[in-house]
Amino acid sequence: MDVDAYLERISYDGSREPSEGTLADLHRAHMLAVPFENLDIHLGVENVLDPEHVFDKIVTRRRGGWCYELNGLFALLLEALGFAVTRYSAAVVLSDPPSPDFAHLTLRVDLDRPWLADVGFGASFTRPLRLDDEGDQQRDGNTYRVTSGADWRMTLHENGHAQYAFALESRRMEEFAEMCALQQTSPGSHFVQAPMCSLATEDGRESLAGMRLITTTPAGRTERELANAEERTAVLRDVFGVDLGRARIRAL
Repeated sequence: MDVDAYLERISYDGSREPSEGTLADLHRAHMLAVPFENLDIHLGVENVLDPEHVFDKIVTRRRGGWCYELNGLFALLLEALGFAVTRYSAAVVLSDPPSPDFAHLTLRVDLDRPWLADVGFGASFTRPLRLDDEGDQQRDGNTYRVTSGADWRMTLHENGHAQYAFALESRRMEEFAEMCALQQTSPGSHFVQAPMCSLATEDGRESLAGMRLITTTPAGRTERELANAEERTAVLRDVFGVDLGRARIRAL
């Protein structure tokens, strides 16, 4: 783990002490710098869990990634800085039926109290949530709750809507390999439906969904249809900092 290169990638020059403040600042810096994206699936490139490959993709080539890559690499950064990190598998419950377990990777970070950290769930909290507090927690104008249920499972809620559920059971990265492969090959996976890229901003979020650029700010939400693949490539470069070079997204 080249910590200096990683911190430069997320434009972070603050404290490296394993504290609540450092965790919150690293978490937000990561969300503001590294987009959530599934572009490799639409470039014909396999997403893998190998940390060297993921580091090269996100840090060296300044790309984004999805939960296994973003949270997987963020966990290694935190551990290199002295944080105690536990990896949890989660089922996404945004729709009915919910996804299988291991469809999402989220993180627990233990300091004086446990925290839920997650830089890989798209438009979500940019600073960690208290894992031992079932009350409302305000982040970026949204209300989050982490509630406990049956079988020691916890559920993350955003503005009253359940997002994902996870058991308090430590997992190894290799346990996510099957779902990592399935979600980029199964016709039923929403990741294979269209290219997406989403990045938090200081006052909202920019998102690419297929050929639509969606901008969200406190003033509201606007959408713009992109004219062609060339404009999409330019938007990825100029808005999200993702330079695909000569690679081309497969036509839908």
